[in-house]
Amino acid sequence: MRQLVLSLAPPPAPTLENFCPGRNAAALAAIEQALAGGERFVCLWGEPGSGKSHLLRAFAAAARARGLSARYLPAPHADLAAAGGNEALAVDDLEALDSAAQQALFDLFNAARSGRGRLLTAAARPPTELALREDLRSRLGSGIVLRLSALGDAEKSAALKQHAARLGLRIGPEITAYVLTHCARDMGTQVAVLEALDRYSLEHQRPITLPLARDALRALDLIGEEN
Repeated sequence: MRQLVLSLAPPPAPTLENFCPGRNAAALAAIEQALAGGERFVCLWGEPGSGKSHLLRAFAAAARARGLSARYLPAPHADLAAAGGNEALAVDDLEALDSAAQQALFDLFNAARSGRGRLLTAAARPPTELALREDLRSRLGSGIVLRLSALGDAEKSAALKQHAARLGLRIGPEITAYVLTHCARDMGTQVAVLEALDRYSLEHQRPITLPLARDALRALDLIGEEN
């Protein structure tokens, strides 16, 4: 068998389909409605790791797939002033908007409302609590505002099992518990580790068991020797 390289591959590109919603199904529904021409202004907020950037990137990709002009704009928001009122824009890190970017976003919001634009924004706090100009906070709060909740361990475990099923893997709960305990908590890393376990299992022609997971994570330098 060809020698397989054990490494963490880049996580798959964010899509609406590979987002693990957990308690955030309402956010997915709001994004789908915005893409379909329903309420076109949605603001998401939540703690780091709750999936904000994933959803914004996925929104832009889904909009492009539907033939719309779309962009994802993270901080420092250098391209906001060049945005058009008919674009589907995903503006991340609202709390990092400087005064010029706030003015640009305010103008963009008005242009999008008059045109066919769609605007998905995200921040660590709800619009009413952001240090932004009052008229912009008002605009951002006039659409749908939803809090995103980070996945709990049970939800992450279920998401990993679903991803394993898509890969054709059969893994027990002890494997997902081990990965959750010993690896970085973000789902991108968790999924990348699971795919590395798949490659390691193929290379060594062994099923994915707890001993194999320990060997693989040591080979990845993710854990040291255990007692």
